[in-house]
Amino acid sequence: MDNNQPFHFISGLPRSGSTLLAALLRQNPRFYAGMSSPVGGLFNGLLNQFSAGSEYGSVITQTQRRRLLKGLFESYYADEKDKDIIFDTNRIWPAKLPALMDLYPQAKVIACVRNVAWVMDSIEKIYRANPFENTKLYNDDIERNTVYSRVETLAQRNRLVGFAWAALKDAYYGQHAKSLLLIEYDLLAETPEKVMRLVYEFIGEPWYEHDFNNVQYDAPEFDQALGLDGLHRVRSKVAAQHRNTILPPDLFNQYTSLSFWNDEPFSEANVIRIKKSLPVT
Repeated sequence: MDNNQPFHFISGLPRSGSTLLAALLRQNPRFYAGMSSPVGGLFNGLLNQFSAGSEYGSVITQTQRRRLLKGLFESYYADEKDKDIIFDTNRIWPAKLPALMDLYPQAKVIACVRNVAWVMDSIEKIYRANPFENTKLYNDDIERNTVYSRVETLAQRNRLVGFAWAALKDAYYGQHAKSLLLIEYDLLAETPEKVMRLVYEFIGEPWYEHDFNNVQYDAPEFDQALGLDGLHRVRSKVAAQHRNTILPPDLFNQYTSLSFWNDEPFSEANVIRIKKSLPVT
């Protein structure tokens, strides 16, 4: 692999369009993109091996640390030599922006976001569609007992939704926010070409004509291992799907106010969002 091969990163909240975004990007023959890769976990594991308190921390220099971590990306994607740009997907990357920007100063992080109440609703919908499976999202019967315990569990800062939300908020208000682009799921679903053109502009690449009526992506083995069939299945036609929530009203209202990316002007991050209507006077 060419050591100068550009890397960008996909992240964001679960059930917010990151798999759809990767499925669209991979239509471009110059790009590699996919669902969550193991690189984020390997990155953390390697970092733990040479950090303070580890057996080898005192004998590995900063230069060696950078080389080892950068080599992790380049080794993992060594088979993608025919691709001009690699997009690695993992929810951990917003929490690792200082390291990413040191290793790849020109890298961009594209994060898909969505009203957190609808994120919880979407996960709950898939959970109910698999009633004969105890998904690995929950550790025991206490966590999976009711919709209230399930949502509360997912919202914890070290769990699926809570961690992704906290990591993204960390990056949104951090010193590298300019390298971050947030995309609201509803806009990606309703106006995919407009959103994708802005993505290309953000990463500085020439436009590619995507086929928004023939999108293909599925990861049945991964989803079955997690016990949530359909988690990463993408519909062939990009379009908004409107329905009523299946969450109790109090639970939906509790999480619907967590869209920090609508707060202005406290961040330098780039955001593709739905404009709020001005009140009539």
